[in-house]
Amino acid sequence: MADTHHHHHDHHGDHDHHHGHDHGHHGHGHHHGHGHSHAPASFGRAFAIGIALNSLFVGVEAVYGVVSGSMALVADAGHNLSDVLGLVIAWSASVLAARPPSARFTYGLKSSSILAALANAALLLVALGAITIESVRRLLDPQPIATGPVMVVAAIGIVINTATALMFMRGRHDDINLRGAFLHMAGDAAVSAGVVVAALVIGFTQNWWIDPVVSLAIVALIGWSTWGLARDALHMSLLAVPPGISEEKVRAFLGTQTGVIAVHDLHIWPMSTTETALTAHLVIPAGHPGDAFLHTLADRLAADFGIGHATVQIEIDEHAHDCALVSEAVV
Repeated sequence: MADTHHHHHDHHGDHDHHHGHDHGHHGHGHHHGHGHSHAPASFGRAFAIGIALNSLFVGVEAVYGVVSGSMALVADAGHNLSDVLGLVIAWSASVLAARPPSARFTYGLKSSSILAALANAALLLVALGAITIESVRRLLDPQPIATGPVMVVAAIGIVINTATALMFMRGRHDDINLRGAFLHMAGDAAVSAGVVVAALVIGFTQNWWIDPVVSLAIVALIGWSTWGLARDALHMSLLAVPPGISEEKVRAFLGTQTGVIAVHDLHIWPMSTTETALTAHLVIPAGHPGDAFLHTLADRLAADFGIGHATVQIEIDEHAHDCALVSEAVV
């Protein structure tokens, strides 16, 4: 683990003045695990290559779609375009997330990665909606298509999208935006593969309705994974406890620490798509346990729960927070 900071402040503020309780000791621990919180930064090259390749391909695919009369290719180009925009958003977020904190944005702009994930999911759902509408229209009124050019262009699409997806594969478990980029590209490769297979079958059978049916099946597949991405991004934006972390287990863990008789004001929330913060008040009647206690606690929270930003307040009097709540209610 790199950059371990611990701050211990003795703080005698308004609560002491009003209630005569000495309960304002704070401990603060930070842990930044490389390959975890900093994952997006190393994907700049992948984003640049992915955006350039796919932008070029969108233009080629749209032109050939119109020339060959295949709405499947035009729809696939539209889907690819939404993915290029998605990559731009995700890349922008990873750059913003790396910016240092300022006096106004004391956490930096890390949470922009959550907004990007939401926008990304929304974009994909819009693209899927457009493809669905077009596919249903084609199903009701099948049109002949030039299958040769369609197969060639879609095959190029498989290569480009698979190559781009592989660049993001490594980071897909660490960051929701890298997962979004991976899903976008893997989905595009699947769409292109579907178009190739459909064109091949249509060429042999002249059954024009096969094209929109394959298209709808692929839309359903991508829609399922996109829904999961949208749900996770929404939960993060509402500051829900990140998936994979149990609030009950964290509370129980804090409660078993030496001298702790109560845990209250426990909050766990995502600072970004990769970093988690925690604040908690621990009631320890025996007195402040010292910096070593806070140091070890921060280490354990990072190692056992993946919580890298823990701020702990030590309280001596178990009823202190009751008074604080009353005074806040009166104010």
